[in-house]
Amino acid sequence: MLVSDATLLDAGAVLLLLGLAYGAVTDARTREVPELLWVVLTLAGGVLGGIAVAPGGWGPLAFWVIAVAFVFQHLVPWDDAFGGNWPADLVEIGVYAAVVVLFGLGAYEDGLGPNGVPTSALAVVFSVLFARGLFEAGILFGGADAKAVMVAGVLVPFFPVPLGAVPRGILPITSVLPFAVDLLMDAALLSVVIPIALAVRNVCRGEFRGRDGFTTYLLPVEELATKFVWVRDERCPIDREEEAAIETSEGDRQWREKIAAELRARGITRVRVGPQIPFVVLLLAGAVAALLFGNLIFDLITLV
Repeated sequence: MLVSDATLLDAGAVLLLLGLAYGAVTDARTREVPELLWVVLTLAGGVLGGIAVAPGGWGPLAFWVIAVAFVFQHLVPWDDAFGGNWPADLVEIGVYAAVVVLFGLGAYEDGLGPNGVPTSALAVVFSVLFARGLFEAGILFGGADAKAVMVAGVLVPFFPVPLGAVPRGILPITSVLPFAVDLLMDAALLSVVIPIALAVRNVCRGEFRGRDGFTTYLLPVEELATKFVWVRDERCPIDREEEAAIETSEGDRQWREKIAAELRARGITRVRVGPQIPFVVLLLAGAVAALLFGNLIFDLITLV
């Protein structure tokens, strides 16, 4: 083989960091990430992974292509052909079921490994199921967040040996957990800094208020339209369904502008808000942590 698996893995990790860095900048600035970014990263990861599994023959390569296509179908608006109606959901459920059954039968018949179902392809499928499950459960709020986790699974299916010093007991875990899982768990742990920072801000300003002190802060109404925030003030009843239907940052800005006008008309000058977290920034931090230290949560458990 002209290119080693380690080299391909390192290349995927570099591309992932560069892609997440770009996505983090756009997410922080506009709370939107270009769809083209995930498409390009998926195709690049697909090529790298294809080179890695190709020596095993056409069978393993076919499983890899199916796994990458499973991710790719989340990145293109194929459901527009159904006009947003229920048949699209039925088709997607069928796709999920078919992929799971196909990989299950493949693993049963041919086993896992370079001459059967590549473990990298299986890791990609698991990463998709993991990200989609969290999205449907409301733990991942944005589609870009779920897509980022899926794409990470294509570029870096596994990263068995972290680059930094880690507890010896963590290596068996990092060798079997898909990298996307480590990345997301690390991002979740690092996100703990956000409520702490909000609490410190509120305490310093004398505005801390029970549990809300960890999730919200007071903002002048005149700044509402210019900040990426959620309005979380009992004085301002919000139509949550209408809020959830907003799909663009411009639509969100107009929504906040409308709320600000209503608050000014009622003489309210300050409103309690929660920050809209640019989650791709946390995913970038999680990716760096996962590459250096594996799974931070299991690291801590191992140390204890």
